[in-house]
Amino acid sequence: MIKVAINGFGRIGRLAFRRILTTTDFDLVAINDLGTPSDLAYLAKYDTTHRSFHEELIESEGSNIVINGIKKIQVLNETDPTKLPWKELNIDLVLECTGKFTKYEDAYKHIEAGAKKVLISAPSKSDNVKTVVYNVNESILDGTEEIVSAASCTTNCLAPLAKVLNDTIGIERGYMSTIHAYTNDQATLDVAHKKGIASRRGRACAANIVPTSTGAASTIGKVIPELNGLLEGLAYRVPVTDGSLVELTFIPKRVTSIDEINHLIEENTSDTLKITYDPIVSSDIIGKSVGALVDGLLTSVNDNLVKVTAWYDNEYGYTCQMLRTAKSMFK
Repeated sequence: MIKVAINGFGRIGRLAFRRILTTTDFDLVAINDLGTPSDLAYLAKYDTTHRSFHEELIESEGSNIVINGIKKIQVLNETDPTKLPWKELNIDLVLECTGKFTKYEDAYKHIEAGAKKVLISAPSKSDNVKTVVYNVNESILDGTEEIVSAASCTTNCLAPLAKVLNDTIGIERGYMSTIHAYTNDQATLDVAHKKGIASRRGRACAANIVPTSTGAASTIGKVIPELNGLLEGLAYRVPVTDGSLVELTFIPKRVTSIDEINHLIEENTSDTLKITYDPIVSSDIIGKSVGALVDGLLTSVNDNLVKVTAWYDNEYGYTCQMLRTAKSMFK
């Protein structure tokens, strides 16, 4: 099993904890976070969006979270990654889930501390960090990488969809929109946001539709080089806690139809990409492990303009994709 440490026990870190405990691929050894073991155990058990998780089996004991009275997971409270005991704990992989150490030189601090590899749960702006979306471009991994980015939740929805469409029909140019659940990056009541007034993220997230930026359109070129510079995009943060969708509107390189597009998706389904013909809504995607669930009822073709819509659980679905990528880093 791959020995794992989680750095940052927020939304993605906690869902990684849950997912890891249900698989046999990983051994969770340690968690580094500023919270106390009792606080982290509580947050691991109870979640407003994803509901309770084995609450009778998870407890805190000293500096550990204990599972079923047997398995101990060490809790650390270190702000400097270079001081973490990854060498002593023989950590194979750090899931870097703080959102703070996304640059190569920052993530590399985990390597200096003794970890063998680091997977960043966010886009990285460092050119020497490969960006991987599982079932799209994990073949670029050769096993020598110490630091990899798992891209963003939106890119993990957009990329599987865009790859199938570009490989079969061809994308001349396009525009993507994500109607996205609000996140901890936003404010519950109006404040001055660190990204400035223009970002609009300082406005009350549960009371507004908030247009803001998304890096998914620009990041797509790191995952699918043929699409570099061909897509632009925008995000609309909406008042739901989880469950988002991507709308990809594009000019195809050849004539196509609704039936053909849906059939192409059906032919290319995987644990990352699936299609549904049920009239679902955002809450129905919560807890789904796919990166993208295409809504076949919303596929639209109007002469030389195509629109395809895909749902995604921007928390759990992304976490599952990240762990698939993590596993592929050791193949």
